[in-house]
Amino acid sequence: MKLVTAEEIRLLDRHAMDDYGVPGVVLMENAGRGAALYFHDFFRSLHPGPLLVVCGKGNNGGDGYVIARHMENLGWKIRVLVLAERKAVSGDARVNLEILLRSGMEVDFAVDAASLAPTLEKMAGMRLIIDAIFGSGLGAEVRGHFAAAIDWINASGAAVGAVDIASGVDAGKGLILGCAVKAACTSTFAFPKVGQMIQPGASHGGKIKTIDIGMPRALLAKVSDRQLFIDAEAAAGFLPERPLTGHKGTFGHLLVVAGAVGKSGAAVLAAEGGLRSGAGLVTAACPAAVHGILEAKLTEAMTAPLPDLQGELSLQAYEKVVSLAEGKKALAMGPGLGAAEETCALVRRLVRHCDIPLVLDADALNALAGHPETLGERKSTHVILTPHPGEMARLVGKTVADIEADRIGAARDFALRFGVVLVLKGAATVTALPDGRVRINGSGNPGMASGGMGDVLTGVIGGLVAQGLDAAAAAVLGVYLHGAAADRLAAEKGVAGLRAGEVAAEVPAVMHDLRKGRGYR
Repeated sequence: MKLVTAEEIRLLDRHAMDDYGVPGVVLMENAGRGAALYFHDFFRSLHPGPLLVVCGKGNNGGDGYVIARHMENLGWKIRVLVLAERKAVSGDARVNLEILLRSGMEVDFAVDAASLAPTLEKMAGMRLIIDAIFGSGLGAEVRGHFAAAIDWINASGAAVGAVDIASGVDAGKGLILGCAVKAACTSTFAFPKVGQMIQPGASHGGKIKTIDIGMPRALLAKVSDRQLFIDAEAAAGFLPERPLTGHKGTFGHLLVVAGAVGKSGAAVLAAEGGLRSGAGLVTAACPAAVHGILEAKLTEAMTAPLPDLQGELSLQAYEKVVSLAEGKKALAMGPGLGAAEETCALVRRLVRHCDIPLVLDADALNALAGHPETLGERKSTHVILTPHPGEMARLVGKTVADIEADRIGAARDFALRFGVVLVLKGAATVTALPDGRVRINGSGNPGMASGGMGDVLTGVIGGLVAQGLDAAAAAVLGVYLHGAAADRLAAEKGVAGLRAGEVAAEVPAVMHDLRKGRGYR
């Protein structure tokens, strides 16, 4: 599903009007009518209201006036509140406001906090509120009587529907600009907005429906795939083939380098992730000190002991890893390795000289922190990094708050700079490709906030690379499978107490359902 930013939707509107001759008032009419029908259906149990439409002075408010007109025609009891003076409303929005006034609809105007307070007192008892205050163009923090109106909406106890995007949500980054409406559903126009699909903005829009507002198909086709939302249908398109004549060699051999004393489970989980994603063979290489544990825990995977120093890999392991990598289709490295100086030096040396596809996570990422030049010196042309926000912050020398303030920008900038695939984990995981394209994941739940989940993901992605998927496809599909497997478990057990090993075990079932055309989100 294609996603757009505020600037991209603004340009689409402009091209529709200037290049194709579609009047702005027609686009507004189509948007408002489509939204009205959606809200009428979604909130049918609340009919006939009363219903309040809260409008700003711009085009989002104009959409609100059209919605008010059509919902009145559908039998709703309507009141309209405009958070501006009548004369401040202009253009197509003014046209539709005047229609309401001439039709005798009750419209109130509030221009500041002083005039808003007594007006809101008259609005008590509303069963449904339609938020048409700000659209996707909002770029500054919400203040004054606009913030007061949003706070009142959220505290009103009424059901809420948002027009285009919940007011207060940044359409490009998903940030909350001071405060934001919390809606049960949103009617968005032409394309969903990026900020509606990433957190925290995604938590404010509820169920999102895209409304066709009559833009020409030729124009819509020009919208690029720079940002995509990955749902079950999109993920299914990346699944590797499983030919009837295939054998274990057909589906690739994954090498996992992971584990240390006290963290042997990370190596086990990464290996299990590789097996569960369909790799034909998996070899888990670990410090000799924990090799016996892996031998006991891993039945289907092969294992290999590596030279260590006090339970963590030493530089002497380099030649053994290089030898093990011969004939392998991918190397997944990092889970549970530890932060010993020799271990970090080993990781950097392997990143520089290993020429097979690499999946780097956890302590492999920490080994690169402060040494980003290592990625520029690598031989491998296919590298995937899977940091959580803390690891990402260390990689780029920023704070976690900096990363979370612009997750897409952080991931995209790093991917472009180093020519890698960057998977920035978290709610609505962001995967940035080397050419700057971004994929936002649509699966997963809070039950994944437990130890070992990232180790499984490393193995799943590595296993997909081993099966022949390119780095971008493996990362995007792996992230979706990982989240969808957790969604299967959550549907049965809830979102507390899920274990990473359980998630790994559900991956084959998710892949099967995707092949059958069934999804979980």
